[in-house]
Amino acid sequence: MESNSNGESFSYTYSAKQQEEVKNIRERYTPAKENKMEQLRKLDQSVKQSGVIPSLTVGIIGSLIMGFGMACVMEFDIIILGLIFGLIGMIGMIIAYPFYKSTTEKKRKELMPKIIELSDELMQGK
Repeated sequence: MESNSNGESFSYTYSAKQQEEVKNIRERYTPAKENKMEQLRKLDQSVKQSGVIPSLTVGIIGSLIMGFGMACVMEFDIIILGLIFGLIGMIGMIIAYPFYKSTTEKKRKELMPKIIELSDELMQGK
């Protein structure tokens, strides 16, 4: 605040746009407080993502094994070995989705009490 020779004071305030920008910059440098809704979202996301990597790994390895079996049959004329590898690969690809479901269900049961507790708190407005 400044004053001139007449004793009048002058003050300057930032516009709403500048205030918002200052607030955003300040938030980047203050420690984040995780609220209960964010915790609930993260827990839900972890349940959904828990089986993705393992099941993709099983499916991709199964398809590679099946591809090797196809190569054995088509390029090397090793039909019996190719059929064995092809069937093993197909089994790997087939079990990928049930593996995903079981892994996700296991994680869901593990996190269910915490998710229910947080959702109850949020629904009651605590």
